[in-house]
Amino acid sequence: MILEWLSKNWVELTAAVLGVIYLVLSIRQNIWLWMFGLVTSALYIYVFLNSKFYADMSLQVYYVVISIYGWLHWKKGGKITKELPVSSSGRMLMSWLLGAWILLWIGMSAFLMYQTDSDVPIGDGFTTAGSLVATWMLARKIKEHWIFWVIIDLVSLILYIEKSLYATSALFFVYTTMAVVGYIEWRRDYKKRPVKQILTGFKLQRHHLKHEA
Repeated sequence: MILEWLSKNWVELTAAVLGVIYLVLSIRQNIWLWMFGLVTSALYIYVFLNSKFYADMSLQVYYVVISIYGWLHWKKGGKITKELPVSSSGRMLMSWLLGAWILLWIGMSAFLMYQTDSDVPIGDGFTTAGSLVATWMLARKIKEHWIFWVIIDLVSLILYIEKSLYATSALFFVYTTMAVVGYIEWRRDYKKRPVKQILTGFKLQRHHLKHEA
């Protein structure tokens, strides 16, 4: 019975294992996370297509693109220091990020509800919209992206259990727990070199701070 399940779900299981490696590398700020993220996303395109998680499937395509962007930004975005520093979002930027999440959620939920046969349009739209924003924050090394992921992963965990995607459900239980760990680790590193992402017009600037709580 176990072998039969493995033979039918090996793609999902492989993606889940690679996803855990991706998460560990994210917490450690290892640039190779983007390579594992790219491969994981490619596998999940297939998994979500079969499970009719259409928004999540399209999200994986975005992940492939953002993985390339993240790799390049982490590699060359440090400029002054060799390594790109962990930063915190300013209030203005956070307002824009939350606003983007809400608008994307409304748009994606409406599309899934009226243009597809998805039976979880609200939940799928919510997690997909949040993931778009949170992954961009990861690419910019903004520490608050971990808080976004705690919320996203909890909702995703519930949705995947309902769809009987048990390997993925286990992965997202780990994701939720490790997102908390990730925030603690990134916040500790942030305190060593406090940097805020300041939104000026439509451009982001990094401001180094002397002290940050």
